[in-house]
Amino acid sequence: MADHNILGQKGEEVAVAHFINNGYKILKRNWFYQKYEIDIIACNEDFIVFVEVKTRSSDQWGNPEDAVSKKKIKHIVDAADYFLKENDIDLPARFDIVSVIWTGKNFEVEHLDDAFLPPIN
Repeated sequence: MADHNILGQKGEEVAVAHFINNGYKILKRNWFYQKYEIDIIACNEDFIVFVEVKTRSSDQWGNPEDAVSKKKIKHIVDAADYFLKENDIDLPARFDIVSVIWTGKNFEVEHLDDAFLPPIN
C-alpha cells in the first residue's frame, strides 16, 4: 500500500477518535453509494453528520479542507440524501470536514462543523 494511502487511513482513524471523544456515535466508515464515498457517518442527539476527512503530511500546498471540490460536495450530498432516505433517519443533517495534518511527530486535527451546505439545484 502506498504511503499516502496509509497516511489517509491513519487520518481517518484520528478523525473517528475525535468524534468518539466528543460524544458522537460512529454509524458507518467508508460508506459507498454508487461510486460516491462518505468517509464517516456519525450522529449525536442533535445531528447526523456526514464527514469528509482530508489528511496531508503538511500544509505546504494549502489547507487539506481546500481540496474538497464542488463536485466532491455534490457527490457527498447525493450519497447522504440516499442514506437518509434508505435508513428513514429523521435528524437534521450536517456536513463537516475534518482536516488532519501529520507534523512528523503527531497529528493536528481541525474539525470544521457545517463546512458546507447542500448546493441548490
